[in-house]
Amino acid sequence: MELWDAETARRYDTPGTGMFAAEVLGPTVDRLVALADGGRALELAIGTGRVAVPLAERGVPVVGIELSPHMVEQLRTKADENTIPVVLGDMATATAPGEFSLVYLVFNTIANLLTQEEQVACFRNAARHLSPGGRFVIELWVPELRKLPPGVQATVWACEPGYIGLDTYDVLHQRVVSHHFRFDEGRQADHGWTPHRYIWPSELDLMAQLAGLTLESRDADWDGSEFTEDSRSHVSVYRRG
Repeated sequence: MELWDAETARRYDTPGTGMFAAEVLGPTVDRLVALADGGRALELAIGTGRVAVPLAERGVPVVGIELSPHMVEQLRTKADENTIPVVLGDMATATAPGEFSLVYLVFNTIANLLTQEEQVACFRNAARHLSPGGRFVIELWVPELRKLPPGVQATVWACEPGYIGLDTYDVLHQRVVSHHFRFDEGRQADHGWTPHRYIWPSELDLMAQLAGLTLESRDADWDGSEFTEDSRSHVSVYRRG
């Protein structure tokens, strides 16, 4: 099944709400502008341009790599090829021309690569694109295995009117499937799902080391809140020597 098909791309943007809300997107773009430090930025899995478009509007030259042509088609309704060039391909292997002071991968997207080998390759691909001293930034959630009592394989992470979100875990293979149930007053529900390979922060750091990168900082969010044992996500910044 093609997860990022035309219908998914068409429904992906939720202007003003969810991950497109100003309180979510604003701090993300602010931090990336600072980390770009006046240089060029490469977004892996650029999607419909949720981050790239406002980042480019802030004066940062942005290039993207994206696997789905349908997502790029939606991006093109906001920015043309001259404004935000995009290379069609896998974020673990595709290359964009030139060097970058910043490569970034947001909103848990590295987990869409379903093997450790692919995730390591993604780090190495990011490192290849970085100029000396450049940074690779990853936003990723922390696996919530502490919520799983023995014999239970799923956690509910969202329960709102008209929507339920839950994750089912395969701890043997380090896999999780996120399920999204949307429903109205009727008896039928719309079910969507996405598979992921979850990564512990320490494993992420080892992947960085294999790619010649070192951890510069780790925060709980884009605002720079302290990362603790109770944090549900993190923003990790790696630097090329």
